[in-house]
Amino acid sequence: MPASTANPPRIAVLADSDTRWKWGALTAARIAPPTEAGPRPGAQAAPALDGFLLRGRATPTPRQLAEVGVRADSLREVTAVEFLNAVARASYDIVVLALVGGGVQAVLHGLKRIAEDGGTRPVVVTGYVGVVYEKLADGLLLRHGADLVLANSRQDAERFRAVFEGVGADASAVTEVALPFLGGAPYTGEHDPRTVVFAAQPSVPESRKDRAYLLERLVRHARLHPEREVLLKLRSQPGEHTTHIEELPYQKLARNLDTPPNFRLVYGNMGEVLDRTDLMVTVSSTAALESLHRRIPTVVLTDLGVRETLGNHHFVGSGCLASWDQLDAGHRPVPDEEWVSRQGVASDGSYVTAFDPARERIAKLLARPGGLPPLTPYYTPATAPGYLPGILARHHLAPDGTPLPGSPAADGTPGPVRRIVRRAARGAYRHGVQRVAPVIRRMGEL
Repeated sequence: MPASTANPPRIAVLADSDTRWKWGALTAARIAPPTEAGPRPGAQAAPALDGFLLRGRATPTPRQLAEVGVRADSLREVTAVEFLNAVARASYDIVVLALVGGGVQAVLHGLKRIAEDGGTRPVVVTGYVGVVYEKLADGLLLRHGADLVLANSRQDAERFRAVFEGVGADASAVTEVALPFLGGAPYTGEHDPRTVVFAAQPSVPESRKDRAYLLERLVRHARLHPEREVLLKLRSQPGEHTTHIEELPYQKLARNLDTPPNFRLVYGNMGEVLDRTDLMVTVSSTAALESLHRRIPTVVLTDLGVRETLGNHHFVGSGCLASWDQLDAGHRPVPDEEWVSRQGVASDGSYVTAFDPARERIAKLLARPGGLPPLTPYYTPATAPGYLPGILARHHLAPDGTPLPGSPAADGTPGPVRRIVRRAARGAYRHGVQRVAPVIRRMGEL
């Protein structure tokens, strides 16, 4: 176990969607080094956690935040520049960046500039919300420069190090942990009624035809097994955005179907849904790993093929691949234990110690004589002059990490008119994505 610190660390989490807020806040709680004094003998004092939501298309709504169920001492919406100014003013020990790669890279360069201008910097931690099945090199190199780049499994840790070392970048920041939201009681047997859950994803599959097919098969399964409860677990309501854009919500597709009484749409915390699940079905959702952690029978569908664009290729060798025809006939998957052990699922009880290496590393960095070393991202104006400036400009930062002229100031509290315009613009964007864009796409296919 890492050495204890005298006081609980002060942590800031910057997230750009509901799922990343969940990952970031829960990660912050798990990586905080233990403290010497807790609220009672043998207990640990909880870290002080300030939450920041990066303003953008996927900024979570109050309903989404409530569904995630993670609390912070404070929570507010900011731009990247406003967040950097807040960090410069506050004395944060740790900053968790729960963002897409470009956002991480921008904040890293902003924090680097703050330190070069004489300010102090926190320990910077970043990582991925779940399964990494696309844009591995691109996403990783945009995260390079953080003190810890968390890998959710042994397999990811090996892949991350290989990418960094392959371009000549320092790979020492890669730290193996596990998904922070695993947990819940282990599966002990079937419920009454037996419950089948399909975990929907906002962008996988993408086409109307494929999504309608999956929905029709789920409804057919409910009709074939009227003694079962069949649930469609949804991530967001129409008009809300999560980590990925959802142009064709299943709710809209379901309106045109005659569904049986044992079929229902459900929202809410995934852990609570898993409490009553007897069979988890998905295309490639991280919910499959949550389910495997609890040893719930889990199926990754092959109906639409095993393809990189679907992400289900990640589960090759898992023993979980199957089709709806097999499930309708009573197939019960048996996961491959070796595969499971490499995925950070930690169903063997090792989850208790999964975050010890990260805590140890952070404690050593916080206790480092002379303070923290300079941040050294792989991407610089010298190594990526045609790429980096555009990444930083999207967040109103110049190539050297300083705010561009006209950038929003941290002290500028938006007035009522500005807040109304923001809400209207966000609503118009979501309407365009979910209503206008699909119509234009269908017209183009005529």
